[in-house]
Amino acid sequence: MRQCQDCEHYHAGADGQVAFTCNPFGTIVEPECLQKWQLLRMTELTQKVDRMVEAYEATVAIYKRMQPLQEKMLRQMEREMEEQEDAEAWKYQDDDDDDDEVDDEDKPF
Repeated sequence: MRQCQDCEHYHAGADGQVAFTCNPFGTIVEPECLQKWQLLRMTELTQKVDRMVEAYEATVAIYKRMQPLQEKMLRQMEREMEEQEDAEAWKYQDDDDDDDEVDDEDKPF
């Protein structure tokens, strides 16, 4: 069995980083190469999933920290909307009273 270090598709970087230019559909030299390539690919995908989970957990932590502030903001907005409605209530009360009077005048008996 041929070792990866001896293959022409193996490239070692100066910092110890290893790179493979293998193509599983064309440049596989031995059957074991495909198994190694699959193992490397699974490892790479597992690392990506781990990073995604870490990012999700960080996002959830931020949302948990923001939750009390959001609740305060919503309560303040509700109070302001209620105050606005109360301030404009006099406009609608007169309209309602006028509608009642018109209805009374329309009745013949």
